[in-house]
Amino acid sequence: MEREISPEAPPTPTRLLPRGPNEERKPGDQGGAGAEAEAAEMGTYKCCIFFTRRFALPDATTPEDVRTLFSRFSGGTPYMGVDELRRYLAATGELDGDGGMDVAERIVDRVLQGRSRTPRFGRPALTVDDFHNFLFSEDLNPPIRQSKVHHDMNAPLSHYFIYTGHNSYLTGNQLSSDCSDVPIIKALQIGVRVIELDMWPNSSKDDIDILHGRTLTAPVSLLKCLKSIKKYAFVASPYPVIITLEDHLTSDLQAKVAKMVLEVFGDILYYPESKHLQEFPSPEALRGRVILSTKPPKEYLEAKGGTMKDRDIEPKFSKGENEESAWGIEVPDIQDELQDANKDDMSCHERGVDEDDEQKVRKSAPLEYKHLITIKAGKPKGSLVDALKSDPEKVRRLSLSEQELAKVAAGHGPKIVSFTQRNLLRIYPKGTRFNSSNYNPFLGWVHGAQMVAFNMQGYGRALWLMNGFYKANGGCGYVKKPDFLMQTCPDGKVFDPTADLPVKKTLKVKVYIGDGWQQDFKQTHFDSYSPPDFYAKVGIAGVPSDSVMRKTRVVEDSWVPMWEDGFTFPLTVPEIALLRVEVHEYDVNEDDFGGQTVLPVSELWPGIRTVPLFDHKGMKFKSVKLLMSFEFV
Repeated sequence: MEREISPEAPPTPTRLLPRGPNEERKPGDQGGAGAEAEAAEMGTYKCCIFFTRRFALPDATTPEDVRTLFSRFSGGTPYMGVDELRRYLAATGELDGDGGMDVAERIVDRVLQGRSRTPRFGRPALTVDDFHNFLFSEDLNPPIRQSKVHHDMNAPLSHYFIYTGHNSYLTGNQLSSDCSDVPIIKALQIGVRVIELDMWPNSSKDDIDILHGRTLTAPVSLLKCLKSIKKYAFVASPYPVIITLEDHLTSDLQAKVAKMVLEVFGDILYYPESKHLQEFPSPEALRGRVILSTKPPKEYLEAKGGTMKDRDIEPKFSKGENEESAWGIEVPDIQDELQDANKDDMSCHERGVDEDDEQKVRKSAPLEYKHLITIKAGKPKGSLVDALKSDPEKVRRLSLSEQELAKVAAGHGPKIVSFTQRNLLRIYPKGTRFNSSNYNPFLGWVHGAQMVAFNMQGYGRALWLMNGFYKANGGCGYVKKPDFLMQTCPDGKVFDPTADLPVKKTLKVKVYIGDGWQQDFKQTHFDSYSPPDFYAKVGIAGVPSDSVMRKTRVVEDSWVPMWEDGFTFPLTVPEIALLRVEVHEYDVNEDDFGGQTVLPVSELWPGIRTVPLFDHKGMKFKSVKLLMSFEFV
């Protein structure tokens, strides 16, 4: 796959490499004059009242691996020309066939332009420091194949993991935050493809509000949400947007919804001619379309009237369980969740709502409303296991809470996998996640669940995994499920998530250097008396046997830590594994957060790459990045 290099602007110069380690320092080349530049470079910190501490900020030495790579492809000469760079790009799998001279030429031009250098002998060529600068450029040397959709998009929807939101209209916690179209817009802008709306009658019973029922959340109008969905549906991806409607309406308001939906979406609204689908359409067939799905109105059927009072809300937040602290909680292990489910009192034979109850509520629903529902949600009467039985005559969507999924998965994992080969399974957060936190998404993914619904308005390690997972396939919001989740053996057996599996692939990761904190943070952000003491955590999120986190050594008193630490990760299910990277600043009391990213292992470019880091809310830092290498063996 040949990468695209924009010819427009040079890469952002990195402070780490304003010159090579062998190049002479020129007076004032840091942009300041004399003593001011020298003081800034030394890094002065006040200690007590009478003392100051000055720390030198030495230039980071080019890693030996980079020097070796340069020497190998430059033929041992001090310069790497366009042809030699093309051979390097081809060797790392970034060019198709024998082409790529134009790509290599553009890279050389941009690197030299970015470093304000002109070739000495007429023919553009890179020095070892230029080559290092190229490798440490996020624009020129990204870590994943992120530019294009490359999965087959012509299979039924049930063959894909779909980027899914939960209570998409909430701006904060589940009990008292405002409802708005703003979080819906933000979700669509990052590629989320499933938006959930809870529809309730307004106070005068003549219109539809979107809110979290029987709580203190302030409503937003359905019409406003629908208009925003239409406006932003395809800004990040051309593939279908699914609106999940949790319906708590009377038949006259359902008719009003039908009219409103048709008026807002017009021709882009897709709905089938037949009453039931025997197979879901493909994302490609639904490109640029909006489709509707319904969720059985459990809360509506069980409602006793009234709203939640303030006194009901406060006790439900335990210490530390608020939006500000949620990011620091480690993602629970799948195995622990399955064991906890076995201890839970909830039986596999319990169901809150069954299909008969739903039909009683909906029997008077107007035909124009029912006709618009493409993905019908059915909950067969009986146990959780019974709910996983497929109907050969029609496909449907089933919704389970994270607790229900863990309970049934503990003893019937293959049944879930089999169900999701034709039908859609939606998993949603348990009702006690009042702070809009999330769960381990792999509990759903490893069983083939397509719609693992997350609270996108929150943040935390679980959400980092979710957002990292959907960087795959060009970030289009649809990731094709691996073949092992879709295959059925001649004897009828399917993938068993609890089975012991052999190692398929081994990933070797090396963390070389970090840079950019001095540009993005105040000098005393991490430590008032000295430069930061950074260390990196690197690991895998995936099935239990693959999941692990490891740590580099701590590099003391340096804004540009140079670790050069390597790690090896054997992978049994590399197809859905994620590479986790975090940087922290060591502190005696509590370590400070320095950045994070999550990357799909299946999308990693082999070789030495630039890995940009994000803050705890998922916003990319302007400058902070790591130089890392990836190798599959």
